[in-house]
Amino acid sequence: MSRLDQLGLSRNAMLWLLLFVVTFVLAQVSKDLAKEMDARWLMKVPRDLRIPMRGDISDFMSWLVESASFGLFTFTELTRSISWLIEQPYDFVRALVIEGFVRGQGNEAVQVLPSLSWLAVAFVVAAMGHYAGSWRLAIFVGLCFLYLAVFGQWDSAMITLSSILIAVPFGVGGGLLLGIAGYRWPWFDRLMTPVLDLMQTVPIFAYLVPILFLFGFGPVSALIATVIYAMPPMVRVTTLALHNVPSEIREFGKMVGCTRRQMTWRVLVPSALPSLMVGVNQVIMLSLNMVIIASMIGAGGLGYDVLTSLRRLDIGAGLEAGVAIVVLAIALDRLSQAFANRPPPEHSERQLNAMQRHPWLVTCLAVILGTGLVGLLLPAVQQYPAGAEITTGAFWENLVRWINVNFFDQLEASKTFMLVNFMVPVKRFLLGLPWPWVLVLITFAGWQLGGFRLALLCCALTLFILVNGLWAKAMVTVYLCGVSVIIACIIGIPIGVLAAENDRANRIVQAFIDTLQTLPSFVYLIPVVMLFRVGDFSAMIAIILYALAPAVRYAAHGIRSIDPQLIEAGIVSGCTRRQLLMRIKLPLALPEIMLGINQTIMLALSMLVITALVGTRDLGQEVYIALTKADTGRGIVAGVSVACIAIIADRLIAAAAQRKKRRLGLA
Repeated sequence: MSRLDQLGLSRNAMLWLLLFVVTFVLAQVSKDLAKEMDARWLMKVPRDLRIPMRGDISDFMSWLVESASFGLFTFTELTRSISWLIEQPYDFVRALVIEGFVRGQGNEAVQVLPSLSWLAVAFVVAAMGHYAGSWRLAIFVGLCFLYLAVFGQWDSAMITLSSILIAVPFGVGGGLLLGIAGYRWPWFDRLMTPVLDLMQTVPIFAYLVPILFLFGFGPVSALIATVIYAMPPMVRVTTLALHNVPSEIREFGKMVGCTRRQMTWRVLVPSALPSLMVGVNQVIMLSLNMVIIASMIGAGGLGYDVLTSLRRLDIGAGLEAGVAIVVLAIALDRLSQAFANRPPPEHSERQLNAMQRHPWLVTCLAVILGTGLVGLLLPAVQQYPAGAEITTGAFWENLVRWINVNFFDQLEASKTFMLVNFMVPVKRFLLGLPWPWVLVLITFAGWQLGGFRLALLCCALTLFILVNGLWAKAMVTVYLCGVSVIIACIIGIPIGVLAAENDRANRIVQAFIDTLQTLPSFVYLIPVVMLFRVGDFSAMIAIILYALAPAVRYAAHGIRSIDPQLIEAGIVSGCTRRQLLMRIKLPLALPEIMLGINQTIMLALSMLVITALVGTRDLGQEVYIALTKADTGRGIVAGVSVACIAIIADRLIAAAAQRKKRRLGLA
């Protein structure tokens, strides 16, 4: 690096140091200065600058439901048609796995066929595990479903499974079609990119507000919200997977005379199938992550059990239902990964009968029929007996009670220390900044890191929050997200480095992180509230636990992905182990670590909306209040404001990471 480059870097660092000093001073004196100068508009956006978007959106939604028509049908008729289209397969799957098929309604309803027995469902899932993977996988997923029955979670788990079995095909199919369209027409891909960014950064609660208004309360609304939430990763994975198909395969398709349609469905999609299955896995995981939140608008199942336990502060029932979601998620995750990695079947020249061609299918049908007939005589075969169920609720409740009794003073002391010395000062600092200065600072950061376009984007997104009168709540959101991300990174990055350096630690850390990632977001709130009660501190702890995983994973990945030759060069140069880590590994892994921080921020913001249930006063509370009042304008504006904060953070950190890669010669 030349002296001019070094001087430029020094000037840049001095400029940011100066801006930080000015910002710190303004945070201390701006309120008093604004009062003396009679310029309170510096601290609070004047009403003349606000735009009543909330009311306009609510009016538009009301018009859409009550008056809008499209030729031969009204908008309400359209939503009813969509509801009917989704409701039919959902009712069929529920009847198949839990309720049975009935004829008639009410008191005149007569069961025609029973549902699949719990033994049949467990056997079918185990057979799928063997077909896609091995006997080990078959036993594992079979035991997962056995756990659901033994611990009394079977009925709720089957309701949740019914939702997943409907939401996943819709999400995968819609994402696949949109991804193919984005691959075929680049202009459509450019058009979808900001929409997908918005869909992936808008809080989950914000999806529920307009859907509840348009489709009403019930499982169909929950399914639609789940599909919308889970679809974006499938769109992105599809477009990326099709672009990554080797050019030799495309050339082969052209040589044999494939039409455009044949090229897509006969050549490109089959070639990209392993990558597409990664998208399917993501849709399954996101659908499961939605089950608790969707239960707020009528989904039922395990999510409803967790939600009601949280409202009653019933830690035992809540954790049991939460663990059941984790077990179901792990089983479905392992199955989808096995299908993604399954080699293509070998072609046989021999003539085979149905049993030889499809042995597992025939066996499953026999088990279903056999258990169904035996279940008519032995109810325990059809339905797991309630007397044989096991519960751990009392254990968890006693554990939390014991911790509260024996460590109350220590817990309160740690809570008070963090609030007084860290959280409250950060909150006062952010709320004490004049909004024009913050707007200039964010715009300048965008210009420094990404040029004019990024500066314009950051300015526009910040102005959206300002003109909607949500500045103070946005600063509280930034405060809670910021302190949580800082602590999550302080904890997570060293753990990720340790996992990358030590194989035994890596196995332990991976198991811990996998558990954190599969636990539903609401589950974190139950023990935290029981130990620390409601407030910002409880919200911070829940956010840290939920958002910790990316900081660990990306730090470990960044260390492992370093070119071994660079490490060998450091060893040859006589670096100690500490010097090797501090002078070579961490600087080279910094771009990946920054991306991990980016993902940590995204998860923190998504969890922040859920922590509105424990008393936070931020944008998440705005979204939650809008949901309870079915105020679509309020919910959409608050949700988009959270998305604006997420997009600003995402673009700034991604630009900084790219800039760092260029300096290191990695880009």
